Amino acid sequence: MSSVETVSALERRLSASIPQQAIRGEVAARLKSIGRNAKISGFRPGKVPAKILEQHYGAQAHQEALGDALQRSFGEAVQLNNLKVAGYPRFELKTSDLGADQIEYSATFEVYPDIVLGDMAGETVERLVYELTQDDVDNTVATLRKQRATFEQVDRAAQKEDQVNIDFVGRLNGEVFKGGEAKGYPVKLGAGGMLPEFEAAMIGMKAGETKSFDMTFPDDYHGKDVAGKQVTFTITMNKVEAPKLPELDAAFCLSIGIEDGDVEKLKGEVRTNLQREVSRRLRARNKEAAMAVLLRVAQFGVPKAVVEMEAQDLMQQTMQEMQSRGMKVDNMPFSPELFTERAEKRAKLGLILAEMVRKHDLNAKPDQLKAMVEDYAQGFDQPEEVVRWYYADQSRLQDIANVVMEGNLVDWVMTQVKAVDKAISFDELMGN
Repeated sequence: MSSVETVSALERRLSASIPQQAIRGEVAARLKSIGRNAKISGFRPGKVPAKILEQHYGAQAHQEALGDALQRSFGEAVQLNNLKVAGYPRFELKTSDLGADQIEYSATFEVYPDIVLGDMAGETVERLVYELTQDDVDNTVATLRKQRATFEQVDRAAQKEDQVNIDFVGRLNGEVFKGGEAKGYPVKLGAGGMLPEFEAAMIGMKAGETKSFDMTFPDDYHGKDVAGKQVTFTITMNKVEAPKLPELDAAFCLSIGIEDGDVEKLKGEVRTNLQREVSRRLRARNKEAAMAVLLRVAQFGVPKAVVEMEAQDLMQQTMQEMQSRGMKVDNMPFSPELFTERAEKRAKLGLILAEMVRKHDLNAKPDQLKAMVEDYAQGFDQPEEVVRWYYADQSRLQDIANVVMEGNLVDWVMTQVKAVDKAISFDELMGN
């Protein structure tokens, strides 16, 4: 027999007992198994008497058998009481004499909550929309040309997008500071490689000119010696080069992979790729809005055990990402507690997603899955092989299915709330 006590909203305590007879049989079986290979002085393996085995390994066998019996008993009680256990139980033996006919114990654990969402009809969500234009296509083609520009020396003042070559000296309190001096230093104006005030000083200078100016470094500048301090720079302009864009012709198209050199085909591919990226970014932004609504109306708590597991995962992901960038994380003060807030949100959304997918049949349909795989594959040179690669492994296909499910959930949320379309600019959507 077993009983379940409610400790708190999500915590339960199970009380039950295990008959000693169920443990004794398991102990005997374990000792027999140990005896086949046990090495005890004076006996050959497999020939050790039962009493001797009991003396050497009885406590170990009994402890292991009791542990297995606790797990079995707990599992049966969970099934009998229809409990949805989150995390692992904490067992506590109530019987001090482990040789007693009945071993009483308790197990304290958390359960998954009932997923309850509040009224969503009163929620207003801005659904971002954007229609791709020909200007977007033309501007992207222009960017491709700029990326392949060559530079020619010119006899005029430097302006944005030029490439210049300079000598410079920076002084703090009259002394040249560390890293504050260079000769023949190349700078592409407008690329953001130098601080804005430094770049602004170069605009309008011609080759052979020298200029001095004062500049204050940002407080968070990586060079601690000059961070937040005013310095004096002297710049000498050595050379000014202007960009020369390649012609938009067959040769240019061939240089970026358009096999027949067709300009219109290039523009068509740019449009297709832009449309795919616009759709992807709109999905991501609208997903954020939909998930924020779900979190606002969610009326349930999340088991601590689930949050702790999510926090541990987030910590590991962060460490791996930093290591992949060449950073040393061994001595960094990482702790799962740093990720608790994010972990709770992610755990809550995970529970909501699973329940809404089940309740409203939001699973990825075969035609949706196929469409998304094929759309993704279009970004590769041999899309047919990419499609086959996904369908050859169920785990790869599941990653795509999860994206589709999330999209279905977003669509469902938009039918439950007051969705108001809001136009967004191309630059804002692309993060320019």
